Amino acid sequence: MPEKTEKRQKPVHEIRLGRVKATFWENQPKDEGKAPYQTVAFSRLYKNEKDEWRDAHSFSASDLLLLSKVADAAHTHLCAVEGK
Repeated sequence: MPEKTEKRQKPVHEIRLGRVKATFWENQPKDEGKAPYQTVAFSRLYKNEKDEWRDAHSFSASDLLLLSKVADAAHTHLCAVEGK
């Protein structure tokens, strides 16, 4: 019997400044007739003790300026996508 392979949804867009990243996901509304919409998740990239890249969802004081710039770019992107 063939194995079931789960399709992982891929991000539709990404914005990255330094080690701070915004990842955009397409969502289907539950109400029929409504257009798909995007949501955004923010993360910080770092290397673990094995020198592998990982994501964290907490930010230090030194990350906050980059986070604000990425959030501003994310807002601009979402407004353009939504036609506002």
